Amino acid sequence: MREYETVIGLEVHVELASKSKIFCSCSTEFGAQPNTHTCPVCAGMPGTLPVLNRQVVEYAMAVGLALGCRINPICHFDRKNYFYPDNPQNYQISQLYQPICLGGGVKVGDKTIRIHEIHMEEDAGKLIHQEETGETLIDYNRAGVPLIEIVSEPDMRNAEEVIAYLEALRQTIQYLGASDCKLNQGSMRADVNLSLRQKGEEEYETRTEMKNLNSFKAIARAIQAEADRQMKILEAGQEVLQETRRWDDLKGQSYSMRSKEDAKDYRYFPDPDLPPLVIDEAWVEAVKKAQPEFADAKAARYQKEFGLPDYDIAILTGDKALADLFEATTDLCHKPKKVSNWLMGEAMRLLKERELDWDQVNFAPDRLADLIGLTEEGKISMAVAKEIFEKIFDQNIDPLAYVEKEGLGMVQDQDQLASLVQKVVDENPQSVSDYRAGKKKAMGYLMGQLMRATKGQADPGILQGLLREILEK
Repeated sequence: MREYETVIGLEVHVELASKSKIFCSCSTEFGAQPNTHTCPVCAGMPGTLPVLNRQVVEYAMAVGLALGCRINPICHFDRKNYFYPDNPQNYQISQLYQPICLGGGVKVGDKTIRIHEIHMEEDAGKLIHQEETGETLIDYNRAGVPLIEIVSEPDMRNAEEVIAYLEALRQTIQYLGASDCKLNQGSMRADVNLSLRQKGEEEYETRTEMKNLNSFKAIARAIQAEADRQMKILEAGQEVLQETRRWDDLKGQSYSMRSKEDAKDYRYFPDPDLPPLVIDEAWVEAVKKAQPEFADAKAARYQKEFGLPDYDIAILTGDKALADLFEATTDLCHKPKKVSNWLMGEAMRLLKERELDWDQVNFAPDRLADLIGLTEEGKISMAVAKEIFEKIFDQNIDPLAYVEKEGLGMVQDQDQLASLVQKVVDENPQSVSDYRAGKKKAMGYLMGQLMRATKGQADPGILQGLLREILEK
């Protein structure tokens, strides 16, 4: 069998975070009732005129600058003509000849994945296939939602590089606030262009395009399956067809949607309703000055300013919303490691249980800062603190008021605790005998009984001291 190399390029579509669509004032909010965010412009009614959204241009420029692209000083919009039910105008306004960003790249390990271009365009509507009835419904809320399409060069060779590239893109775009980049909601979508060639060859072979990839796991599985499919075709002495294929993640396979079109098939021509977009240096500089502190710079600052371990820093800076929450809480309580421990421990556990992202966390930083203060001052036990944090996470309660109302403060009265310790010792003679016989694990059991008896409200240090004193008499 011949040895093959996988050649992969990506077309990444990112829905931008503007409040209104690219050429009209309709809302871009996700999850609204079908066909409620539409108007004559995005519904493709004859005689309507598009008006370009300035925020969309600035988001596109910001992404391009962050990725090292050159901003095109004069760019144009073109009509991409195709007939499909989700496309109400029977054409899509895009950019073919003069896109807004050119060049640039994304660092993946020791390799740079080159970017060919970034262009602006409008999204299509959404087709909803009803398997029970065989009907297809159309929701045009998404039609006209602003997109950028980030087109890479075919520089990736395996699924690991693809995922690393996408994660780097997503992180950069989220830091900019240009998009939430949620694959499961379609605000970030990656089409995979893949071909095989014999190792050592330079010429690119016939490629296929894979669509309907809504998670990183699905992308990795689709890449492996398509590489295997193409290899079987080539080893059988047949030719790979240039086509668009739809990935079915439940079945773990793809099927042909249509033959892959070239630019000439779309009959591109300049949109007559939109004048050329002129971007001067002053505008570029203004967008550049507004760029945030990105993850790498933030990581270096966390190490210098907070002295956090590398592992903590990698987690905290990996998500912009998490980094913001960490910084806001630390500014209040000035205990960065304690904040990091809570966010990476209890908060991440609850996020996973509730299937949430960091941008969906709704508790205020001062709530966590106050909780850390209560534990550091010894006013509540860690067991109680964890119970309270869950309520903070879900309901944003005030921990100070809650502790007072529920009487959850730490029990520190020596006489009261000594009496309780004696009672537990009297009720567990076997554990006492085990401890005195050298089985030190018995101490842990007795401490557990004491913490249960005090509902976690007693100072564990005081309890342990009293218990050891009685046991060793």
